[in-house]
Amino acid sequence: FNTLLLTIRERRRDLGMLKSIGMTPRQVVAMTVVSVAWQGVASGIIGIPVGMVAHRLITENVGTIVFPEEMLDIWSAPLLVGLALAGVAIAVLGALVPARSAARLSIAEVLHNE
Repeated sequence: FNTLLLTIRERRRDLGMLKSIGMTPRQVVAMTVVSVAWQGVASGIIGIPVGMVAHRLITENVGTIVFPEEMLDIWSAPLLVGLALAGVAIAVLGALVPARSAARLSIAEVLHNE
């Protein structure tokens, strides 16, 4: 979310220029949300395998507790797909508020701040 806010602030001039040549607020929102959605996909691609490895390392290296095998094999395909989709959904939902605020900026306000 913080990265998105900083990105929008850095791109205010670009957004003002795009709006001055005819970009609609709906297109600004779509552009911002799509630019964040790929970050959600990348986070899922990287985070899910890292989380699986971390889970396995932690459960196998706890010396005082012996976990049964059914507690170690908890990952199923639907769960992993759900986790990946949740990452994208969180990214998109987090992008909607800053994207709408960027879409509402007037051209004069954006270019005046430069």
